[in-house]
Amino acid sequence: MKQRFSSFPLMRRFASLFAMISVTMLVMLPLAACGGSSSTSGTTPASSGPVTLSYWAWIPGMDKQVALFNKSHPNIHVNLSNVGSGPTEYDKLYTTIKANNTPDIAQVEYQLLPTFETTGSLLDMAAYGAASVKDQFVPWTWSQVTLGNAIYAIPQDTGPMGMFYRADIFQKYHLPVPTTWAQYADDAAKLHAANANEYIADFAPKNPGEFAGLAWQAGAHWFNISGQSWKVSINDAPTQQVATYWQGLLDKKLVKTAPDFTNSWYHDLQTGALATWLTGEWGAGIIPQNAPQSSGKWRVAPLPQWQAGQTANGNWGGSSSVVFKDSKHPKEATTFAEWISNNEQSAEQEFTGAGAYPALQSSLDSATVNSALPFYGNQVINQVFKQVATQVNVNFLWGPTMNQVYTDMGNSFANAVNGQGTLSDALTTTQQSTITFMQKQGFSISS
Repeated sequence: MKQRFSSFPLMRRFASLFAMISVTMLVMLPLAACGGSSSTSGTTPASSGPVTLSYWAWIPGMDKQVALFNKSHPNIHVNLSNVGSGPTEYDKLYTTIKANNTPDIAQVEYQLLPTFETTGSLLDMAAYGAASVKDQFVPWTWSQVTLGNAIYAIPQDTGPMGMFYRADIFQKYHLPVPTTWAQYADDAAKLHAANANEYIADFAPKNPGEFAGLAWQAGAHWFNISGQSWKVSINDAPTQQVATYWQGLLDKKLVKTAPDFTNSWYHDLQTGALATWLTGEWGAGIIPQNAPQSSGKWRVAPLPQWQAGQTANGNWGGSSSVVFKDSKHPKEATTFAEWISNNEQSAEQEFTGAGAYPALQSSLDSATVNSALPFYGNQVINQVFKQVATQVNVNFLWGPTMNQVYTDMGNSFANAVNGQGTLSDALTTTQQSTITFMQKQGFSISS
């Protein structure tokens, strides 16, 4: 079977890193309490003649998907522009929002959707029949793109989490592949006792995306909406449970605390200094590219569970397609946003060309997505991810200031790793700084 390699997974970590969007720019944008102002008050009929749409996206190979759409839709022509990946695109989008000169459609990651929605710039695609495609996508993704009955985006790709692990190391030290977090901690202790240069994992403090996914799995609800107010619960009980667990591993020096996605971190993946990586499905492309000499040694299993027999999961990464209210052709733009994600040929092209794991449920069964991979010992790893993709908690919501949240959390986690307080303290600090920041932006906060 064809080995999977792509450049796309290198960019999926934008979903974990705080986007470097100017805080000043965010302050200057009009912010609604819960984004209620962005709903449409009517529909615009489809254009009578051929129309041209502008689409911003950074996924490699997207030109092939756009060409497929243009060929099958003679009355709609989409022009693709790659203006930069993740944060670079977002900065430019905020500028176009202020100037009322947005593209018709753009790629936006899930955790940034509430930020864009509160600007009042997103089209409610429910008015153009978008609800008809709801059941075609993995269930949790739909709650990410909707607010009440409004539909502000169409799911595109996802990052259901799993445990990438070095089978050779587990076998060498006779460690069971953990199915619970208690077993994972036990493996961590036994591994490090057997070899002081090997660790079960790396806790990268400046990259809160992994932690967010683990909190999501534990049942966290960082944000919620009540009427016109936001409720902030970044330090809720499930998140504290995750923080306390990792603090225990840190205190016993059973995990590394190096920055991830660096040459030294890739070296650790290659040499076995790190025995596991808890990440989204997109990690399947990261490891072969950056630790090629470890080929055949990796396998994938579901995340460990807090209680034996549970089947809970979190997500790290993924993006959607939004349509902006400035579009002169909202019906056609909605048609494209739906098609790019719910057409199987398009979704599978995005997987093979870019390594993006589809949100489209029917594609998760395809032979294209479910091939055996020699790098992973010929394991069909996406059979694991197909299973866990359906176990992601549907109730987890992002807040409207996630750039600030990730920045503050990363800084506070770094302090904790350096002995200035604990991870639990860091959550309390981030909770308060988030409430303060949101209130300064004009958001109503409920207790």
